[in-house]
Amino acid sequence: MVDPKSEMEFFDQENMEEISQLASLEMSGNVVAKRKSSTVVLEKPSYPDSVYVMAANIFQGIRLQKSPDKVIINYGNELLESSSTHTEDESFQRLSYELAFSTLKYQDILESILIDSYIFSSTTIADKLNSLIIVMLYDFQDRKFLPRVLPNDEETIPEVQEVENLLNSFKTKLAAALARCRIKHDALSIYHILPETVRKQEQRASTLPLYAWINTAKVSLEEVYINLRRKGYAKVKTVTDHNDNKVYAVDQHCYNVLIFPAHLKTELLNIDLIKDYKIIFQDKSRSLAVHSVKALMNMDDDVLMVNMGSWYTVAHMAILTSGNTSKIFVCGIQSEEKDSDAKKLFTKMGCENIEILHETFLSIDSKDHRLQNVKVVLLLPRCSSLGVSNPVEFILNEHEDTSLLQDLSQGGLPKDKLQIFAQDQFEQLTHAMKFTKVQAIVYCTCSVSEEENEEVVKKALKCQNPGVKIQPYRLSPPVLPLCSLKEIELSVDRFFRLEPSDMTNGCFLSILTRERDPSETVSVKDVLARAAAKGLLEGVEVGKTLKRDKKRKKPKAPPPRAPQHGDPVRDHLAVVGNDTGNLQMKISEFLHRESKISTAARTSLTAKVEPQVGTSSQIRKPSKPLSTPLVRSVPRPIERQTNFVRARPEGKVIPLKPIEIVLPPVMFPLSSQGPRFQMPATHFYYRFIGSKDSSREDRINNFLIK
Repeated sequence: MVDPKSEMEFFDQENMEEISQLASLEMSGNVVAKRKSSTVVLEKPSYPDSVYVMAANIFQGIRLQKSPDKVIINYGNELLESSSTHTEDESFQRLSYELAFSTLKYQDILESILIDSYIFSSTTIADKLNSLIIVMLYDFQDRKFLPRVLPNDEETIPEVQEVENLLNSFKTKLAAALARCRIKHDALSIYHILPETVRKQEQRASTLPLYAWINTAKVSLEEVYINLRRKGYAKVKTVTDHNDNKVYAVDQHCYNVLIFPAHLKTELLNIDLIKDYKIIFQDKSRSLAVHSVKALMNMDDDVLMVNMGSWYTVAHMAILTSGNTSKIFVCGIQSEEKDSDAKKLFTKMGCENIEILHETFLSIDSKDHRLQNVKVVLLLPRCSSLGVSNPVEFILNEHEDTSLLQDLSQGGLPKDKLQIFAQDQFEQLTHAMKFTKVQAIVYCTCSVSEEENEEVVKKALKCQNPGVKIQPYRLSPPVLPLCSLKEIELSVDRFFRLEPSDMTNGCFLSILTRERDPSETVSVKDVLARAAAKGLLEGVEVGKTLKRDKKRKKPKAPPPRAPQHGDPVRDHLAVVGNDTGNLQMKISEFLHRESKISTAARTSLTAKVEPQVGTSSQIRKPSKPLSTPLVRSVPRPIERQTNFVRARPEGKVIPLKPIEIVLPPVMFPLSSQGPRFQMPATHFYYRFIGSKDSSREDRINNFLIK
């Protein structure tokens, strides 16, 4: 084995700079780009002492625990004293967690470098400082072993100064140990020693754009566009090709979500739109969940949110429903201090329809009187976050469990921990199904694990036990637009998925809705209310429309004359114009019913039947002559009676005296497929008045508006 002391004698001060740069390539992994830009070295900003201390304490809590026979460094159990002035500062917290998480990913490598450099055998240092040593070593090599530059007025901490002097004195040995470690693993940099899943995660995190939703309670969409244009931001279709420009794009799934390139984050945090809560930075998965709930709601429906994570998610849901009388119930905020902070934030953001429940979700009774108008449950359960590219950013923003960083630093969670998450998610989903008034559940995670997604949903659907009067849940297709062929392929089984990529974090979304009761009838009012809640009736006054439809509604027996105000089918389509799918379904049901009536009448009558004279405004020839012998090739028109008459028994059919007008058989224009049926002449009798009314169209209108 080569003696490290004799090996160090080979190095002198002249080639030390070269060894340091070779051993400490930057952690981004883009080696080609670094070689091209080697002439221009951007100085990395230095961390203040308080960040080192906070990062050391965080690392002490999430570091990888090893078995006693494999422990090479003893970290002790004590935490360092940190400054109380920076503990609540979000920027300091974020820097500290990022530094601790980066150190955690390279824990084994950094420990080997410390042992190989003989730093512990050469000095006497307290165990409680070992966490601080390894955190500062990561930053030291990331700065290419260059000294830290701080402003003169920066507050110093004695423990940090002691460790920094120690590392500077061992700079040569540390650089050589790092070089030997890189050569041992045959890696261009220690970045390439990391597991492949962790490397891909870092690559995606470096290019992941920023997502921000617009708070329409304080500003309109157009005002935001104008404000950004004045600040020099250009609106583009996609930000992928504009990594160096001031641009933004509108998300395809959520109309009020904007996308910015990652390099604009520091600049955007200082604009007034962010400071005044007019634009809120948040992961796209939360906006997808909120917009899915909005699409399922009627105007007066309440929403129950479970495990909302960030309060921004609650505010987003409340703002989307601010024009309705809906309430947003939030459960699980048990601390009075958090309750007060949440209410202050909601007030600043202009949210007024939020009600906080201090009970946990599983402790709330399904028949709670406060939740009787809740029709949609938004379930955002705690998950492994395996689809997230930047775990630190996501966990801090969504107030998730920071202990997840330990497993995420190694590329994934062990199977036993995934099973614990899946069991908790299953219990919450099955409890949501017990609320009898709820009609839909939106289940959303940021995991790509089937144990937490598809398997949980399918198991819950299989285990449901609805009551006699309660319809069971079923899996419904996504209500969000599918904007690419890949999204369509990922959603063929009715689950909405986004895979982790350079543009978005991973996301899983499932919608469960109750099957409709067959005995339940849907009125025009209900249909229009749902359409208005989805924004499909812009410019239409629902109240006046309902009154007009009531006047147009016909009794079961059609009147002798058609109404004079126009075509009722066309009028109804004008009101419910966007509900094309429901209209086609009702027409198909009507044609099926008419087919049964026509067949029954033909089999019950033996006498020849005269075809009914149509009253269409245009005379059309039949596209294909009917083959049935009951219908004559030359129709003989009849005189209509004013009321319905039962079909007479066989042998008692009274023929009517024909008039002089001869018209072809009726061809129903709305039938999209199958044969075109005629109404048996013996089934209905009308008096022909001469006006261009159509009894059949009247019956269609009566059927559609029921």
